[in-house]
Amino acid sequence: MAVPDSGPFLMLHLGLGSFHRAHQAVYLQRLHEAGDTRWALAGGNLRPDMADTLAALKAQGGAYTLETVTPAGQRSHQRIEAIRTVVPWDAALSGLVALGADAATRIISFTVTEAGYYLDAANQLDADAPDIAADLAAAREGRAGRTLYGALTAILRVRRRAGAGGVTLLNCDNLRHNGERSRAGLLQFIGLCGDAGLLDWVQAHTSSPNAMVDRITPRPTPEVVARARAATGVDDPTALMAESFIQWVIEDRFIAGRPAWESVGVEMVPSVAPYEEAKIRLLNATHSCIAWAGTLAGLDYIHEGTHDAQIHGFARDYATLDAIPALQPSPIDLAAYRDVVLERFGNPAICDTNQRVAMDGFSKIPGFMAPTLRERLARGESVAAVALLPALFLACLQRWHQGRLPYEYQDQAMDPVVAHAICAAADPVAAFAADTTLWGPLAGDPRLLAALRVASGRVAVFEAERAGAGAGRP
Repeated sequence: MAVPDSGPFLMLHLGLGSFHRAHQAVYLQRLHEAGDTRWALAGGNLRPDMADTLAALKAQGGAYTLETVTPAGQRSHQRIEAIRTVVPWDAALSGLVALGADAATRIISFTVTEAGYYLDAANQLDADAPDIAADLAAAREGRAGRTLYGALTAILRVRRRAGAGGVTLLNCDNLRHNGERSRAGLLQFIGLCGDAGLLDWVQAHTSSPNAMVDRITPRPTPEVVARARAATGVDDPTALMAESFIQWVIEDRFIAGRPAWESVGVEMVPSVAPYEEAKIRLLNATHSCIAWAGTLAGLDYIHEGTHDAQIHGFARDYATLDAIPALQPSPIDLAAYRDVVLERFGNPAICDTNQRVAMDGFSKIPGFMAPTLRERLARGESVAAVALLPALFLACLQRWHQGRLPYEYQDQAMDPVVAHAICAAADPVAAFAADTTLWGPLAGDPRLLAALRVASGRVAVFEAERAGAGAGRP
């Protein structure tokens, strides 16, 4: 429930990137504009990135310009002032730790992307991952780390000692069951640190509601800054752009109160499961499909692939033939949701790049696509449409292996040695189908391998056709 007639309270956000500023901060801005100023935002980063942006935000008192674009190309500009404190980065994360331990802080939220949780399909923490191993060593010595778990452990230790009371840990990423999963990773991390007292305290004094977030937010460009300047007269180097669509669904399990988000469009629900499944399988997976196919076709932007009849068909067939049947029954009109998703992706004003959406395939395949494959195989149903998506990714991975990908590929969950070995194998499709990071218990299943072989054949034909079309251009 929302906290009544009291405050001020603080929501501390870890990962002060574009999505947070175009999403969570917007909802709090709406509350402020409605006269409810009991809550404010503070935020900073866990790693020394975005230094120029954070410095500019700090100089502007946390304020920035948000450009919103409709599918019809209508633009509007708004000044967002909900972030009141921008925390500079330092190796000890001292500013974040101090704010996180303040009794006024009642919510600690975070956006670190799917691969930043280091969890397998069974929610087991990869303690051998170099970043996690380094943070465990730091935590045992009482130092903050660079991962979410290392940072939260440092913050919650000090909060416990300060007697600051309970706090909600709010995940704002696309991870399925994101509150439960990030909590599982955190508890395992603290357990591996050997801090039994902190482990007991976290279990008793924190909550981790699941949430579903959605808004397309491309990487900011100089053009966005120029348009914002022309429209508002304000020269803001931190200006960013987002689509007009926005959605936030949260389970109402807050241990220390929350803003009255339901009054400004946030859906507070007992369970986000049907919403997140629809979003992950019909939006996130389709987004990746278009990015990977668009890359293979020599396109640069998501809207170009969405308006390409063949690529649009790949995405629509996946959603219609495999994903929607796997999601039934659902309280959501899934066919209508599919159509809204494709309309959003076709917005040419967003100029969302294939490079941005194509990243992190080694976490997106197990998170976005493997569940549909598993469920349909378990029912003896066809997986031809969904198998095409990982086959598109494999083709992109092979281009990366050969140095032919037209952009730098980023993938936090990918081991480059393993990825190169898959591509260099005598049978890359079999090596790909056997990878446990991608497929978990499904790895090596002959039905998966057979479906991927057929799908890879379709992708090879698609690539050959596009290469021929390109060669024939004047």
